[in-house]
Amino acid sequence: MLWHGRYDRLFVGGEWVEPATTDTLDVVSPYTEEVVATVPSGAPADVDRAVAAARAAFDRGPWPRMSLSERQEVLTRLAEQLEQRRDEIAALVTAEMGCPITLSRRIQATGPARAVRTFLELSEQYPFSAVRSSATGHALVTREPVGVVAAIVPWNVPLMIAVLKLAPALLAGCTAVLKPSPETPLDSYLLAEMLLEAGLPPGVVNIVPADREAGEHLVTRPEVDKVAFTGSTAAGRRIASLCGNDLRRVTLELGGKSAAIILDDADLDATVESLRFGSLRNNGQICSLKTRLLVSRRREAELVDGLRDLIASMPVGDPTDESTQIGPLVSSRQRHRVEDYVRIGLAEGAEIALGGGRPHGLARGWFVEPTVMTGVRPGMRIAQEEIFGPVLAVLTYDDEEEAVAMANDSEYGLNGAVFTTDLDRGLSIARRIRTGTVELNGNPAGQHAPMGGFKGSGIGREFGPEGFDAFVELKSIGLPEGLAGELAALP
Repeated sequence: MLWHGRYDRLFVGGEWVEPATTDTLDVVSPYTEEVVATVPSGAPADVDRAVAAARAAFDRGPWPRMSLSERQEVLTRLAEQLEQRRDEIAALVTAEMGCPITLSRRIQATGPARAVRTFLELSEQYPFSAVRSSATGHALVTREPVGVVAAIVPWNVPLMIAVLKLAPALLAGCTAVLKPSPETPLDSYLLAEMLLEAGLPPGVVNIVPADREAGEHLVTRPEVDKVAFTGSTAAGRRIASLCGNDLRRVTLELGGKSAAIILDDADLDATVESLRFGSLRNNGQICSLKTRLLVSRRREAELVDGLRDLIASMPVGDPTDESTQIGPLVSSRQRHRVEDYVRIGLAEGAEIALGGGRPHGLARGWFVEPTVMTGVRPGMRIAQEEIFGPVLAVLTYDDEEEAVAMANDSEYGLNGAVFTTDLDRGLSIARRIRTGTVELNGNPAGQHAPMGGFKGSGIGREFGPEGFDAFVELKSIGLPEGLAGELAALP
């Protein structure tokens, strides 16, 4: 299936089916501002059909009853498909949302296959079944699939986040309805093709691009056992409230306003270079980016000079150009949001050290210049609210205690960083930051570590063995002592 042009089907029950209405979603290039594809806009009736297919596949289909090794075989074939179609995935996501092509190959296309491989590896050791014995009794403790999963994903890393939810859910034995973002539905069509090629049974994964109204309908369906959502904190609160009414299981990976604490002994050249990826990747549209830069007053000018040099080395332009490092934002609405925050920052007393407008020579495309704002105080909106664009706020501190307090002065708690040449000191400070992940000198935690947030950044964790926990229910079966011994002795 070509990924450009007009689509007229939805992927439900292992087949391409007619949608319930003629409503459509236009996929618009952030660079050309032209429509590159049109897909059906799923209605509540389409959601109902997809949920029914997932429910039937879970209740009566083979998937939950297969052995783990059989499910692993299917996911291995999916990983192979993702690897074989890496270039196609990269080009597609770049066309959908403007990620620079070199970065698309790195995170948008390579990431999904790597995530599937990681969960395949972790599934070998995950305790789906274990015997526990004590003086008070003996039990077979099983982790059984939670059931039908509603997976709702955003537009910034669409295929990667879809796979991040589907891979552990499928290995656990769940079935799913995937709702991609209206801005980026095309990669989900490619995913459907790959799932068919991998041999996934009908109804195990169903895909319905849709707007917010249909998304709310999905999360309130009584046949859905679990909702896995990635997106804004505001939307996450709404979903959590809807799920709470029915005690529906929910995990939320939400926004961030992550702080990087730059200590005076940090290697500033290495620190600034780390911010190329850590603060500005994907055109500033990643929830874990370090967008609050905390530096002592003594080194503020040096940091700002370094940021000027960094941004000067990051060409802005056509996301399909191999040299581009900053592409357009996903939509005109997103650009207006980012520009509004720059104006708000100025009104609150901050100053623009660099950028702040639209790039010269780019008359089309939803571009914003990479922007550095100084004179930022902790209470300002640009220091507290997620902007989701290439805008960095520089805040100054007097001592380490103030730096930690400023880092924790946020409703969010997703990510953070500490830069220092004293690793023991850096680790001590990292332990005091109230976030789900802290990167010491920009080092990533890796896919075997859990990822998620404190406070307003979410509920639950993804990646690591903990990534399976969201998709299983615990059951304890009381056993006679003799049978407990027999089961415990099994490999």
